[in-house]
Amino acid sequence: MALDITTSTYDTLSVRGHGPVTEIVLDRPEALNALSTAMAEELAQVCARIGADRSVRAVVLSAAGEKAFCVGADLKERNRLSDAEMRYQRLAFRAAFGGVLNLPQPTVAAVFGFALGGGTEFALSCDLIVADETAVFGLPEVTLGLVPGGGGTQNILRRLGPARAADLVLTGRKVGVDEADRLGLVNRRVPAGQARDTALELAATIAANSPVGVRAAKQALRRGASVDLAAAMDIEDAAWRTAAFSGDRKEGIAAFNDKRAPQWPGE
Repeated sequence: MALDITTSTYDTLSVRGHGPVTEIVLDRPEALNALSTAMAEELAQVCARIGADRSVRAVVLSAAGEKAFCVGADLKERNRLSDAEMRYQRLAFRAAFGGVLNLPQPTVAAVFGFALGGGTEFALSCDLIVADETAVFGLPEVTLGLVPGGGGTQNILRRLGPARAADLVLTGRKVGVDEADRLGLVNRRVPAGQARDTALELAATIAANSPVGVRAAKQALRRGASVDLAAAMDIEDAAWRTAAFSGDRKEGIAAFNDKRAPQWPGE
């Protein structure tokens, strides 16, 4: 039996189970959920454990408090770091963002309030972004002598295209939910206070589908985005074969013909 990580204790995160959906909560509201070294370490560990748990079919990334999803790196902590400590923190941050990005399960970000720097990068690391009317996105790293380093330059490029990505990255400007919606940065726009509930509902909808099919489809989407069309079609074919010769495909077709809900074996 998989270890129930929702029973574990974390200093900077909360992890909640909702049936087949697991919710990771950034839980430093007193610091506007700023990303510290400790949070990065815990997030990488949590993502590794969730990724290995076949009972988890979808993941929601949310945050505690009312003002901010995440305001990026904890600059008070960073101001105290030596160059050696900065190099270590860099490794920890890459592991955290990579942990979210590389989860095999579909991921949904539930964004409210400020999502700046690493906050926007966490959202971009997810497959889908739900944002409420209070959400403010931005990658202000160049205004601080830095470059987005949590996948921001690459993930926003793939989501928005080079021209729109350059506008946001090179100016460091903030955008409210109206512009974020127009740009295609968010997938669902909801009234204030409804991002988390909507994200959980969306994740539950995904989790009700074939685990094999969903994971294979996610891999096809992710891997196909960075190669030419011919190579992408081969990636899609491999994903199709993974699903087509699985127990899930047999159960899905049988359930359709029997007019009943499928009981996915997930193999």
